[in-house]
Amino acid sequence: MTRPSGRLALAVSAGCVSVLLTGCMAASSSDSGASPSAVTRTVTVTQVITSTAPAPAPTDATSPSGSVEWTFTAPADSAVRHTKSLLATLPVKGRAPKTGYDRREFGVRWSDDVTVQSGHNGCDTRNDILRRDLTGITLKPDTHGCVVLTGTLADPYTRQQISFQRGVGTSNAIQIDHVVALSDAWQKGAQQLSPEQRQDLANDPRNLLAVSGRANAQKRDGDAATWLPKNKSYRCTYVGKQVAVKSAYHLWVTKAEKAAITRVLDSCS
Repeated sequence: MTRPSGRLALAVSAGCVSVLLTGCMAASSSDSGASPSAVTRTVTVTQVITSTAPAPAPTDATSPSGSVEWTFTAPADSAVRHTKSLLATLPVKGRAPKTGYDRREFGVRWSDDVTVQSGHNGCDTRNDILRRDLTGITLKPDTHGCVVLTGTLADPYTRQQISFQRGVGTSNAIQIDHVVALSDAWQKGAQQLSPEQRQDLANDPRNLLAVSGRANAQKRDGDAATWLPKNKSYRCTYVGKQVAVKSAYHLWVTKAEKAAITRVLDSCS
């Protein structure tokens, strides 16, 4: 199997962190009995996090090539410093009681009625993220280009290549993760947000990633002190997203969480 190469670059502009992931993946088709010649896929994912702002048990349906490996360069030192400076502004407190938490406190699931990016575009948030994060997608006819039927994900949490097929028993192979889990947000300041702000948080593309359903189930509502992606090369980007989202929505971190994020950031340069 040919090992691909890729790069992860974080660039900082006024008030934002940009994340650009580019990688070429080559997978052997020998598992299916075909010739050993490589099948090459090219994946490009672009995500932007601004630092200011207003299910059934899943199974992974990986492609025959199984686990896909690629390499990343470390984030730019300026991006790491920016994230550390944002982290320093976050209040450090203990978790508030989970009393009163309910998913419905964050509004209608995958609502398009939000003021964040892609709001009021006529498509639900889940399909917005699938269209953004998957490659080689096919769309359901007569849905105004909204509903994703099939596609392929280069999963940032596990480095697997996962095939997506819409349907009962298959859709959950790829799930949409809240990078800052809603339960975690509830215990760290979201109780004080307005219902509209909480619905924005739950549907904000800056806080959402298409990922392995199994990895998402393992994470549950963990913060950086209790869960980090298995893919160590994505951890710098992952905690950077968490810090930026918590800053944007005026949430806090625990002492253990801040220490865990700092350890990751110290390893990034």
